[in-house]
Amino acid sequence: MKEAYCKRVLVTGGAGFLGSHLCERLLEQGHDVLCVDNFYTGSKRNIAALLDNPRFELLRHDVTFPLYVEVDEIYNLACPASPIHYQHDPVQTTKTSVHGAINMLGLAKRVKAKILQASTSEVYGDPLQHPQTEDYWGHVNPVGTRSCYDEGKRCAETLFFDYRRQHNLRIKIARIFNTYGPRMHPDDGRVVSNFIMQALAGNPITIYGDGTQTRSFCYVDDLIDGLDRLMKTPDDVTGPVNLGNPVECTMLELAQTIVDLTGSRSTIAFRARPLDDPERRRPDITLASSLLGWQPTTSLREGLTRTIAYFSQPEFQRQLGVSHDLPDGMLYRPAAPVQDNARRSH
Repeated sequence: MKEAYCKRVLVTGGAGFLGSHLCERLLEQGHDVLCVDNFYTGSKRNIAALLDNPRFELLRHDVTFPLYVEVDEIYNLACPASPIHYQHDPVQTTKTSVHGAINMLGLAKRVKAKILQASTSEVYGDPLQHPQTEDYWGHVNPVGTRSCYDEGKRCAETLFFDYRRQHNLRIKIARIFNTYGPRMHPDDGRVVSNFIMQALAGNPITIYGDGTQTRSFCYVDDLIDGLDRLMKTPDDVTGPVNLGNPVECTMLELAQTIVDLTGSRSTIAFRARPLDDPERRRPDITLASSLLGWQPTTSLREGLTRTIAYFSQPEFQRQLGVSHDLPDGMLYRPAAPVQDNARRSH
């Protein structure tokens, strides 16, 4: 549905998983979209279908450096979200969260733009409160291997509120919980993509721990709807606002569901649980429901079915070594080492 007023909207991290879906949504609404990405984890494949749209512009840029453009709104989604990616260069991860926030806030201040920060449920750490509400301050390890991401995002939230207090900036903060769907990277270590790729290949599905730890999974279309609604709230609504699915699921239940939906003969392999891996993670979305009129509408099985269809495309199957000549479309082979499961999908 197109809006009456065409805005100039900047999406940092716009070629990433969430960013590409957000760019599509904004174009559908009739806005001009400037997609900024350094392609560290983003992919041109994600936004290939948008390149011929006259209202879409792509700019390769790293947000740790200042950006000089003229826009009405900014969605700051730039930051690697998978442990495999953000732990590869932890200093750069912190710079992306902190320097990136400073640069985008400086841009918003200069052009008087409204700006939304894609924060994360990881600001709650391994929570002592369940489910997590926005007024919970969290239980975070400041010196662990995940701290570059967790504390970087916490510092970004601080910067956003200080810019509001000091410069009266129009800010919005969304705390995004596990999100999944088409355009996830197939081997970035996120739990949904890990399980699907392992199931499609017929490899054992790797669960870290005993499988009783829980997460709640929000389908990407629902999440993008939440971001859109938050940006459109009055200026006195700043957040932070939790966006995620409140339906809780154990890792073992997730694995079994994916095995069922793929028709795979994969078994379950248990491995040692990573340091600082939260035991439970589920958002309280009371605030999002009351402020935004928002709640997820896509069931886990429906969303997983769409995501499995995406990863069943020939290019991903070739990556797995799957032969389409086989009756069941799968090639079962010995388990290969896999990267650590991620706890989030954004």
